[in-house]
Order: sequence, then structure tokens, then C-alpha cells
Amino acid sequence: MSSSDQKGSLDRYFKISARGSSVRQEILAGLTTFLAMVYSIVVVPSLLGQAGFPVETVFVATCLVAGLGSLAMGLWANLPMAVGCAISLTAFTAFSLVLGQGLSIPVVLGAVFLMGVLFTLISATGIRAWILRNIPIGIAHGTGIGIGLFLLMIATSGIGAVVKNPGAGLPVQFGDFTSFPVMIAFIGLAVIIGLERLKVPGGILLVIVAISALGLIFDPAVTYKGMSSMPSLVAKDGTSLIFSLDIMGALQLAVLPSILALVMTAVFDATGTIRAVAGQANLLDKDGQIINGGRALTTDSVSSMLSGLVGASPAAVYIESAAGTAAGGRTGLTALVVGVLFLLLLFFSPLAGLVPGYATAPALMYVGLLMLSNVARLDFDDFVDAMAGLICAVFIVLTSNIVTGIMLGFASLVIGRVCSGEWRKLNISIVLIAAALVTFYVGGWAI
Repeated sequence: MSSSDQKGSLDRYFKISARGSSVRQEILAGLTTFLAMVYSIVVVPSLLGQAGFPVETVFVATCLVAGLGSLAMGLWANLPMAVGCAISLTAFTAFSLVLGQGLSIPVVLGAVFLMGVLFTLISATGIRAWILRNIPIGIAHGTGIGIGLFLLMIATSGIGAVVKNPGAGLPVQFGDFTSFPVMIAFIGLAVIIGLERLKVPGGILLVIVAISALGLIFDPAVTYKGMSSMPSLVAKDGTSLIFSLDIMGALQLAVLPSILALVMTAVFDATGTIRAVAGQANLLDKDGQIINGGRALTTDSVSSMLSGLVGASPAAVYIESAAGTAAGGRTGLTALVVGVLFLLLLFFSPLAGLVPGYATAPALMYVGLLMLSNVARLDFDDFVDAMAGLICAVFIVLTSNIVTGIMLGFASLVIGRVCSGEWRKLNISIVLIAAALVTFYVGGWAI
């Protein structure tokens, strides 16, 4: 087949010309998206590694999820959106479920898998639309704000910028600003902000690489252990997370609120992200609906099921996909390029161990700060709804538990509506969800 025939086949399959793009433009857009989100392959293993996951196998699993998820998004949904392990849900998995609540890694992987199954059913049956109609928008945005604050707390405490207060007073205080990790992390954050303002492709990755190089020079704890190796989902000590998920353990009554929190977060985050990227790429139909939106959401949720099987955190469409659509990506060929590049990275797992925590901290802080932009979406004309969203956000970080924040948000909303005389704005769904969440806590079943 000649190159012109190949281009013609690509054009027909991906509808490249019909969407006003070209093969060259799609490839460049895919490279742009890849550079914008490739930092995840070092951030995700770093976070999960702190919870006891083997870093080298998580690196491989992260590449598999991003590679196969993006390939599916491109080939099946034909949308310029890349999939990867979500940073916010990775933090929730590591610090809330494993370290905070003491769940075993197999149980957590079972919860991730079940979250993917539920999200797939929700997307396929239309329940997602019902949830979006009935869940208060303030709590939806408040969850995003709270996770952003949660990421900031994780990043700053991890480098020693925020530490426990050994004396009387508030529980935390500022750490040693003159320490190398703290100073280099805050400098890195400022540099990321500058590079992102200039729209430098791969700016976050460049900062991670630069700080890692400085660590290799000045930090004796950072050592070079090679460039490439054959990918394996079995750690050096012989342990493997592939198919190690404990689904029955995840079905315990005490774990269910965490699974529901994952599902609810995924429903709002996935829908909002996919709509934002599709809108930027002019991929909305005449009714304002996302073209192939159902397939996009199903790809998102099935990718989370894959995460549970191979030993990674829940997956999601990355908002960094917007970098690719800004570069002209309009079809699934963009996502296909991203998927292939992530699969090629499978052979470079030793690099994940070269990246110290203070190199990924600026990226985590930056993502957390971006998530705080959800504050602008709160409608303060609906005062009770907005305040319930803020209560949800604040107590997610104060309690280091997303479910607790959501429970307090729902309870505050219901009581606030009744006391303000706005009880007609409540529906049976909101009241039932609030009652169920409060019951879990009053009964002592919540973790």
C-alpha cells in the first residue's frame, strides 16, 4: 500500500479531513499531549510507593494504563483525549485508603476495579445523567477543591515544608525552608507556573528532570540505576500486583463509602474534563452533547478496571489533553500517538527510581493549585449550595478523607435548605444520600 493510500485510510477511519485537521497536525498534537502529561509516570509511582506499592511495577502498570487507555480512546471513541492514572485519585488511593484507613493493597485494588465496574454501568445505563441531575453542583465542585487542597498537603508534608507542631498550638507548622528539598520544590513550582504561562510543551516534565539531575549531583540518596530494562509486573523481591486484587475484601460494608466516593469523583471529573476538551476541539453536536461522549466515558471507566487488574490507581481522561487540542488535535489519531509513546516508555522503568520526592512535589502542588480553580464555579447566588461545597472541600483536607468531606457537605446542604426555607430545592435523592452517609458515620461503619 502506498503512503498516499495509507494516509487516505487514516483520513477515512479517523475522519481527519472532515474535522478540519491533517495527519501531521494530529501527530504533533499527540506529541504535545504526551509531553504535557508524561510527568504522571514518575508522580504516580512515587505516590503509590509511599503506600507500599513496588515502584518499578507501578511504573510499568502506569504506562500500560495510559498506553492502552489512550489507544482505546483513539481507536474506539475517535476523540483526541488521553487517559492516564489520575493524580488526585492516586493520592486518595495511597494516603486515604492504604495509609489513612489501613486497607491492604489487594483490597484497595479490588476497590479500584469495582469503581471501574460501577462507573462503566453508570455510563452505559444512563444513570450518570440521573446522578448529574440530582447531585448538588456545589458539592461536586467542592470535592474537586478539597482534592486540590489534599494534594497540596501531601506534597508539602512529603518534602518537610509542612510538619507536625511538636509544641502546644495548632497541629502543624512550616518546616525548614533552608533545607534542599523545600527550597528546590518551591523554586520548581514557580518555574512550572512560568513555563505553563508561556505554554512550553512538557514544562512540568522539564522541571522534574532538572530537579532530578540536581538531586543526582548534590543528594547522595539519589543514585543512577540504569536507563532501560525489560518491562515486568513482578518486583525484584518476587512480589506481583497483577491480578492480586481482593474483590470480596473490597465489598466489606466499611469499604463501600470509599468506592462510592471514587465513583462520584470520577463521574464529575470525567464528565467535566471530557466536556471541556471536547468543547475546545469543537467536538460537540448541535444539541451541545459530546460526540461519542458515551464511548469516551466507557473507555475512562474500563481503564480503571484495567488499573485494578495490573496494580495501579484509578484512571481518568487527563485535562492535559487540552494542550493537544490547542495544538490542533481533532481526532482519535492524537490519542493513538499518545498511547504508542506511553507503551514505548515501558522499557525505561529504572528512570522512575531516579526521581526523588522533592522533584515530583512541584508537579503535585501545581495540579493541586489548578484544582482550586473550582472555587470560581461555585454559585454564591445559591448561598446554601456554595457553602455546602466549601464545607465539603475544607473538611476533605482537614480530615484527610474525601468521604468525610462529602458526608459533611451533604448533611450541611440538607439542614441548610430546611433552615433557610429552601426545602423545595431538595429532592429525595439528595436526602437519601445524606441520610445514608450520616448513618455510616453515626453507626461507626465508616473508615
